[in-house]
Amino acid sequence: MFDAIVVGGGFYGSAIAIYLAQQRRFGRVLLVERERELLVRASYHNQARVHNGYHYPRSFTTAYRSRVNLPRFVRDWPAAVKKDFVKLYAIARRNSKVTSRQFERFCRDIGAFIEPAPGSLARYFDPHFIENVYVVEEHAFDATVLRTWAESELRESGVEVRLATRAVAVVPATEGGLVVTLGAAEGGEYPVRAAHVFNCTYSGLNQLGGRFGTTRTGLKHELTEMALVEVPAPFKELGVTVMDGPFFSLMPFPARALHTLSHVRYTPHLQWEDAVGVDPYQRMHDYGRPTRVDRMVRDVARYLPLVEQARHVDSLFEVKTVLQKNEGDDGRPILFERHAELPNCYSILGGKIDNIYDVLEKLESETLLPSSGTEESST
Repeated sequence: MFDAIVVGGGFYGSAIAIYLAQQRRFGRVLLVERERELLVRASYHNQARVHNGYHYPRSFTTAYRSRVNLPRFVRDWPAAVKKDFVKLYAIARRNSKVTSRQFERFCRDIGAFIEPAPGSLARYFDPHFIENVYVVEEHAFDATVLRTWAESELRESGVEVRLATRAVAVVPATEGGLVVTLGAAEGGEYPVRAAHVFNCTYSGLNQLGGRFGTTRTGLKHELTEMALVEVPAPFKELGVTVMDGPFFSLMPFPARALHTLSHVRYTPHLQWEDAVGVDPYQRMHDYGRPTRVDRMVRDVARYLPLVEQARHVDSLFEVKTVLQKNEGDDGRPILFERHAELPNCYSILGGKIDNIYDVLEKLESETLLPSSGTEESST
């Protein structure tokens, strides 16, 4: 009988398992991950950006929460944070959903640092397409360092980790608590009991069988390509985002000492609404994964001509999951739902790595009882 089973060994699942063991004093916590390593899916296959609010001028709440969470993330995971590069945000002259003046006011409203880029940096942009360029404060993270942290903390916290294991179904136990059916990679299924279940499987959030059901909040999936490129020398210590609309980002990717190139138009290869029985990961597995990096580079070079010299090294394909209700404003709040029919069963999803603090704050307000039935301290 476990006090809690956390399904999904990405950054969120690992951090929640550690929190339950360390802060809520749960004696028996099980972390289940279908891959053979932790933090190898969405936690790794992304832009590696630690947001500071600039990306969300159409969602003040998301922007403000990023401003609050960034310094906490830097404090808690300093070894994983890359700060030694200059981050530029540029506003396009055409098709941008914000003007330079609006962007400046937005940054002042959320208290984010911003200043005009010096001519030595602004000259890289084509002024026919770019209205203004700004220096801002934004960082990147190394997912491999976070994986090392997670492995160490889970071990020291006494959390049991089962890799190459997937959760199949969740049902109420007749004697109280929950029964989770687990399946090993080599085959065979077996049940385990727990007082609490935390589903942190990101794109697989609604793929559990039994009585688990689906989230009340609608989900949308995108099959995305994050291109890894070797940038020309002037861009080695730069990060660039052109916004706000159908534009792009060029961000350092510390885990590979390369840059990610993402484009709002070309990064999503497929899009579909979440549906029971349609496994997002199987859909990605069946996809041929043709790269669109040539189209990304061709469009980006209109704004940053030197990008034509970038060399494509690899592409990271992953399923990205967002809340349908935030498609219009590009907001990235967390999803935190407690299932009505399954007591102490939770679905948790975050859109950005710094959202972890929003999740932990939600957990602090929950009454969580270990299997012994004695309420534990949340301090």
